[in-house]
Amino acid sequence: MSAASIRNAMTIDVEDYFQVSAFAPYIPRESWASRVCRVESNIDRILALLDEKEVKATFFTLGWIAERHAGMVRRIVAGGHELASHGWGHQRVTDQASHEFREDVVRSKALLEDIGGQAVLGYRAPSFSIGRHNLWALDVLEESGYRYSSSIYPIRHDHYGMPEAPRFPYHPRPQHGLLEVPITTLQLFQRNFPAGGGGYFRLWPYPVSRWLLQRLNHREGRSAIFYFHPWEIDPGQPRQPGIGMKTRFRHYYNLDRMEGRIRALTRDFQWGRMDRIFLEGSA
Repeated sequence: MSAASIRNAMTIDVEDYFQVSAFAPYIPRESWASRVCRVESNIDRILALLDEKEVKATFFTLGWIAERHAGMVRRIVAGGHELASHGWGHQRVTDQASHEFREDVVRSKALLEDIGGQAVLGYRAPSFSIGRHNLWALDVLEESGYRYSSSIYPIRHDHYGMPEAPRFPYHPRPQHGLLEVPITTLQLFQRNFPAGGGGYFRLWPYPVSRWLLQRLNHREGRSAIFYFHPWEIDPGQPRQPGIGMKTRFRHYYNLDRMEGRIRALTRDFQWGRMDRIFLEGSA
């Protein structure tokens, strides 16, 4: 297969700005319901942007958000996109016991399927919080009816990561069917470098990100998995007071450039849904 014909997976983690894990020490969870949500208007902008190039994507959606914005969820599905789960309330898997995690992923899957009217096959853990110390979560996901996860990030990071994990889709339990689809990395100097979006995409100049994805497609002949958040295209979001300089930089840097860079990605690469690329074997 030529690099030009390789489809990459475009994914969006549907959460609002006040639900970011780095803000958890500053924004009490019990205050969420009283805050003005900006996620719906941002999702509508994303849907319009994707429509420009007829890109279909996967939206990993919080149950908390879906419960309050059912119309938005239906618009995602009506646009031909895949609806997947991001859990219920953006609670890291590392902070949950097994029974709590099971309740979380079952509850979110049921609600999303009820609203969207389609099977929810995929799951992405908040903050990529599945790793070497809680691989039991993958068994819970399979038992709960999920067919794939995109939750283990094979990099070194101060908040998450499992650098020894495979870089490309694999079955963590060979005797089971659940597929793990990690965010894209590029291996340079015997180290995995993030190449699949998030804050790194805002930090590096766009030509660097484009080169990383092109190298993956051309040199390794693989589909990339790219992700971003609705709040990343929203430079007008409220500024959170009291946060540290590192958190402030990570969250707010280059928000005003993000939408243009996503638009450039849709121009420079072929994109599709996670389920159709990795479950149907069409990539």
